[in-house]
Amino acid sequence: MMKISKINHKGQDRVMLEFPYNRDKATLVKQIAGATWSRTHSAWLIPDTKEAFEQLLSYFPDAAYTPAHFQPIVDKTKTELPDIVKSQRPFSAGVEIWVIGKQIQIKLPKNETDIQFLRSFQYIRWNKSEFHWVVPNYGKNLELLQNYFSTRVTTLEFRKEPELKPVPIFTKPEPITTLAFLTAENKLEMDRFGQWMEHKRYSASTVETYVQAIAVFLRFISPKSSAEAINEDMQRFVNHYMIPRGLSFSYQNQAINAAKLFFKLIRGSALITEQLERPRREHKLPNVLSKEEVKALLGASQNQKHRAMLSLIYACGLRRGELLTLKPANIDSKRHLLLILNAKGKKDRVVPISDKVIEMLRAYFTIYRPKV
Repeated sequence: MMKISKINHKGQDRVMLEFPYNRDKATLVKQIAGATWSRTHSAWLIPDTKEAFEQLLSYFPDAAYTPAHFQPIVDKTKTELPDIVKSQRPFSAGVEIWVIGKQIQIKLPKNETDIQFLRSFQYIRWNKSEFHWVVPNYGKNLELLQNYFSTRVTTLEFRKEPELKPVPIFTKPEPITTLAFLTAENKLEMDRFGQWMEHKRYSASTVETYVQAIAVFLRFISPKSSAEAINEDMQRFVNHYMIPRGLSFSYQNQAINAAKLFFKLIRGSALITEQLERPRREHKLPNVLSKEEVKALLGASQNQKHRAMLSLIYACGLRRGELLTLKPANIDSKRHLLLILNAKGKKDRVVPISDKVIEMLRAYFTIYRPKV
């Protein structure tokens, strides 16, 4: 049994012939003008023409035509479906078609044969929210759909395109120049918030940043109390305070992080922390130094200690605080690893270290510290 289907191969419409290997069949297929063997599909391909298709059917009258990429092959000038396709159509009712501007929307019971037919149209897509297929309304697409579904079409409506929603006009927000002072209740809340963060072992810089951000927010919403704050207050805080002052993306993100902790864990209020939206992430290209710039930077200092510090920071990607807490015991020269304890986020990590940096550290420890 030979299976016939239409495909687009290397930008050309071709007819694909699939059948178990048979020398006699392959010899007949080769006699069709333009027939080629496709290694990609492991099948024979013939031109998508009326002459080639008729010659194929004369050799193999029992071949099964599969409308996976349906376009009428027998005669492209007509929209009438081939008889073999008509015989394969399921007879189930309930096909609804709406023509709306440049779209044709089709809603029908799930059926694999119908779905294969619909997928033969170019630029077809499935609307997940409305549960219907969308076909472009051009050429003879509507006529093909009517001929295929025939009496199964229960609804055929022509509707006007929905009017576009007017684009909202946003006015530039008025910046707020002065903020109220913190109330005694606010100050008490700030103290409790800071103590709670210290209890959770947040770093001192994080505690200071978050407490200051919440303090500014509470001053902004004054005379409202923290219990009366709502999500719109945070939006106003961003639009009327942060943006006019040119505050950074990082500050806005820190303020939202602080608000999530403060209003969720410290003080219950009408503000829903799960609905606080973060700003879009920035994607900046890194400023990469050239080899000459790195060499000049590392050779700028004649002090052996300073050169070792610069080399470690550059070669191992260390932060300033990580460099200052390093000890000789953190260096594993045999495995060429550097163990960084209690790094950012209170997490340990391991980074590779080169032989050249190890030799530099040995020279330094020989002079200033016991030998590693």
